[in-house]
Amino acid sequence: MELAMIIFLFLVGIVFIVKGGDYFVDAASWIAEVSGIPKLIIGATIVSLATTLPEMLVSVMAAAKGSVDMAIGNAVGSVTANIGLIMGISLVCMPAVIKRGDYLLKSVLMLGAAGLIVVSGFAGQMEMGISAALIVIFFLFLWENITSAKRSMKAEESGNRKKIEGRKEVLINLLKFVAGAVGIVWGADLLVDNGSALAAMVGIPERVIGVTIIAVGTSLPELITTITAIAKKQSSLSVGNILGANIIDLTLILPLSSFVSGKALPIAEASAKLDLPACLAVGCIAVIPAMIFSKFKKWQGILLLAVYAGYLVLTLGA
Repeated sequence: MELAMIIFLFLVGIVFIVKGGDYFVDAASWIAEVSGIPKLIIGATIVSLATTLPEMLVSVMAAAKGSVDMAIGNAVGSVTANIGLIMGISLVCMPAVIKRGDYLLKSVLMLGAAGLIVVSGFAGQMEMGISAALIVIFFLFLWENITSAKRSMKAEESGNRKKIEGRKEVLINLLKFVAGAVGIVWGADLLVDNGSALAAMVGIPERVIGVTIIAVGTSLPELITTITAIAKKQSSLSVGNILGANIIDLTLILPLSSFVSGKALPIAEASAKLDLPACLAVGCIAVIPAMIFSKFKKWQGILLLAVYAGYLVLTLGA
């Protein structure tokens, strides 16, 4: 009976996160659209911040409660799921020609952050110095997006922006924003508490729970955003959201978890040998060919899905 209740509350946490993330993304996207910011910038900033709130809250709460393996597993596992699974699906369904300049710095920042975390894995812990370097990368990412948005907004005529239809529209989106944030917080708390209890009860390591069930669960908002973007043929919104979400996962969530725990985050040997290199590997597959050929190709999506499937098999068999 106790196991059934834990699984039920765990699933309720995922539902709260998904619906909360859905409302939050809708409201955040509306705020961005009425300001006239381009879709790539919307995807990489406001939508990314909204869709990474589940990972952020789950990892920070886990670190605060001493579940360090879950905190690291969720943050890194979410990036691997975002690229290997979600971006893989996006590229199989919607390969696209891109402007290299729009993606180059974001790609370099993402791979640089992943590389720093892999180095931390070799050291066995994430030192405060690495956490500070990751925060610097996060602010570089914000600066690049803010300057790009300013340039685009100057070039964009205000008449092309979405018009506010009245107070009712503002009120609905404000309520969605608040309800989404509350749902994400409650869902994250349920996910951490019951994920830890489930791991302890069934004898599955917290790291495995973190990089599989919780990582995929907290990545569902990105998956929903990507599926919506595929349906509406908005590849810039989809890829921009995934790249932005990954940079935030790597450069903000782990340093915050470290600061909340008040010490360097210890990294388990299994994470250092498998989870962190897998994260860097899928990142390289996703962005390096695109930066060379100025295209996201279908074969990248197929390879990403294959690598992610292989990673899951190794993780669950470890």
